[in-house]
Amino acid sequence: MRARPTLTKRPDQDDDPKPVGQTRPTEERFLLRVDGQTKRSFSSKEAAATAGAAVKKAYPIVMVTIVDTEDGTSEVIKP
Repeated sequence: MRARPTLTKRPDQDDDPKPVGQTRPTEERFLLRVDGQTKRSFSSKEAAATAGAAVKKAYPIVMVTIVDTEDGTSEVIKP
């Protein structure tokens, strides 16, 4: 019976490359939360407010908030 070959790493292989899309996204200052779940982050409050208004217009029942991570404040988007 033949011995099973051992798995060895070649010197030119990386240790553990992560597949594309499986890395954690970078978090910016303003977070857009829909029903308490963070959906996106923005660098400016205006961009977050525009995206939040679009979500609120499409889905008026959900609660949309913008959270400022530096100041610790949050603002609810009204319909």
